[in-house]
Amino acid sequence: MAVPKIGLIVVGDEILSGLRQDKHIPAVIERLTARGLHLSWVQMVGDDREFLTATLKRSFASDHIVLSCGGIGGTPDDHTRQAAAQALGLPIVRHEGAVELIRQRCEESGQPLDEFRLRMADFPEGASLIPNPYNRIAGFTIGQHHFVPGFPVMAWPMIEWVLDTLYPQFHHRELEYKRALLLFNTPEARITPVMEQLEAQYPDCKLYSLPSVGDNKLARHIELGVKARGDFGKKDVVSNAFTELVNVLESMNCEFKLIN
Repeated sequence: MAVPKIGLIVVGDEILSGLRQDKHIPAVIERLTARGLHLSWVQMVGDDREFLTATLKRSFASDHIVLSCGGIGGTPDDHTRQAAAQALGLPIVRHEGAVELIRQRCEESGQPLDEFRLRMADFPEGASLIPNPYNRIAGFTIGQHHFVPGFPVMAWPMIEWVLDTLYPQFHHRELEYKRALLLFNTPEARITPVMEQLEAQYPDCKLYSLPSVGDNKLARHIELGVKARGDFGKKDVVSNAFTELVNVLESMNCEFKLIN
């Protein structure tokens, strides 16, 4: 079974307006990497139900695993639960398991069990719960989409639970192999044909080029590399493609330095 692509949706006007800086992208990448998984795409969406619904319609139509952070509270600017239901053509229903968790939370904190808090138990019909170790207010899963709050202290442990409980079969199934060098005094236009030639010759590999203006420690350069994901056999493929790259650069009298 192939490992599905994994996407991340970050919801909230405060991110797009600059009131808060996103922390979810690096945190999710870190947690995926620790499990041998990789983030394929990210989309940042404001508190706009129509646009969020359209975004979710597209992602539900894929076979991707999707993590969504934000917008599942009970205030008027929280639209993620309703947008997910609309995207799937499902009604919103009150989840009794989530209600019980909210009741327990209210008893522990001495807060009233009011309608505002109970709204956070309203999910698309058929959703299952994602436990929240911070305050018991659950997130939800429907299909391969997993919705958690925007607060990092809640979201990140909940994402770890999703990855470890629902997708352990994909952990470390695909390793990433990479070889790279620093290329000096060579414009990208000169090496583009080389990259295209090697990608055609080694279709399992991707070649990448990361230009840098340099600094007082390192002159202007390009990080040029070969990478591939897959089983252990991909290591030899990357090594062969990288050796070919080095040979071509030497034949072009290019100045470079190996970095791994």
